[in-house]
Amino acid sequence: MLPDATAADAITVREAVEGDLPAVVALVQSAYRGDASTAGWTTEAHLLDGQRTDVGMLLPMLADPNQAILLFEDADQLRACVSVERFEDHGYIGMVTVQPTGQSQGMGRRILETAEAHIRDEWGLPAAQMTVIAQRSELIAWYERRGYQLTGGTVPFPYDEARFGNPKRADLFLVVMEKGLS
Repeated sequence: MLPDATAADAITVREAVEGDLPAVVALVQSAYRGDASTAGWTTEAHLLDGQRTDVGMLLPMLADPNQAILLFEDADQLRACVSVERFEDHGYIGMVTVQPTGQSQGMGRRILETAEAHIRDEWGLPAAQMTVIAQRSELIAWYERRGYQLTGGTVPFPYDEARFGNPKRADLFLVVMEKGLS
């Protein structure tokens, strides 16, 4: 069960296996790109077209003992996912994804708490980092309300890699956010 879950909650958490990846790709795509993504507030459709991820990008994560994709299921249906990666002094949280029609119901907060617990409790790391598209001010504010702070670090957007999507703007970049997990 997830942190703060009650007996009435039917959400279970498990690590992804190879057979899960097509469903993970579909979920991530539906939450961030295309028409389906506009049903939720996490859409990036106004900034990017094309794919957000694919099976080929996710497969190496499953083989790496320093990475995991956590799945959140209800009655064997994928409702949310998040990726975690272990570095020497922090964990990285990525692909925070909630089914668009299930957003704004507390699931994002719950998967974030689960990812943080994994980084802290499974890997013994003191902090979590993530990157967020700088132009996503509402998403940055959401993470700030959950204790993340802008570090001042930035990462260029990978314009030369179409596998991350087709940008609609020439000024995209990522900001680095961090939260202590003590």
